[in-house]
Amino acid sequence: MSMPFLLVSFNQERAARLLTNYLNSKGIVAQYSFHSGEHAVQLLNESDKDVASDIASEFIQFPQDKKYQQAAWDSSQTVTLSDRNSGVSLNGMWQQLRDIPVTTSILLTCLLVYLLAMVGFFWPYKVLAIEPLPQLLENHQWWRLIGPALIHFSVLHIVFNLLWWWTLGGQIERLLGRATLVMLFLFSALLSNIGQLLVSGENFGGLSGVVYALVGCVWWLGWLRPSWGLMMPKPLIGFLLVWLVVGYADILWVSMANTAHTVGLISGCVFAFILSRFTSKKG
Repeated sequence: MSMPFLLVSFNQERAARLLTNYLNSKGIVAQYSFHSGEHAVQLLNESDKDVASDIASEFIQFPQDKKYQQAAWDSSQTVTLSDRNSGVSLNGMWQQLRDIPVTTSILLTCLLVYLLAMVGFFWPYKVLAIEPLPQLLENHQWWRLIGPALIHFSVLHIVFNLLWWWTLGGQIERLLGRATLVMLFLFSALLSNIGQLLVSGENFGGLSGVVYALVGCVWWLGWLRPSWGLMMPKPLIGFLLVWLVVGYADILWVSMANTAHTVGLISGCVFAFILSRFTSKKG
């Protein structure tokens, strides 16, 4: 058995202990430790790293799942993440929305814009739609460079994007803070929208460029700064990369904003690299 090494760290002791209990219940030898203000989960066997990383990623996304508390009960160590969030209730759901205000605000804005269009009010689309750069240089309506990220054209389109935004955006906001998510959203939306505009023209919309930036950011930070707690299961990363390639093959029944997806993914990786080099701690 080798020396303990860090799997993930949290700002709260309860979360670290809950994950430690669950890993041990799965036969993965883990231990809790506290150092430099961080509550850490450590592994004792490096061979468990891949499986443990996938479990930690799922825990970060769904910390209220009852199976984690069940593992604590089975080990005679009752641990709760937060009394106010236990169980399924309107108050608990509202608290979750309030805990990640940036993620919630973008999600609700996209839903509102889409629902207004469904009942015949298309003015948000007209206000947010991107325009050619020469036209923007004349009218100075620079918000239109971000606007397409808030526009969606079908139920499948918006559901796919918002599910990923809620999962990955919420993870980033909880662990790295609101300002980080805002900067990533603006940075990736701006670059992916301009890239799509220059390559294919102004007829496009959707949050998918930003979603791919979130994927790139979580993916790279999970590799560059594993102690920050941002992780994404490898099969999901593989699925989204394959989906990116399939878009270029032009075999789908819908038109894909392929350039926005690619530029978004690259911008997310670059953002993660910069963040890992110039940010010494979470928050």
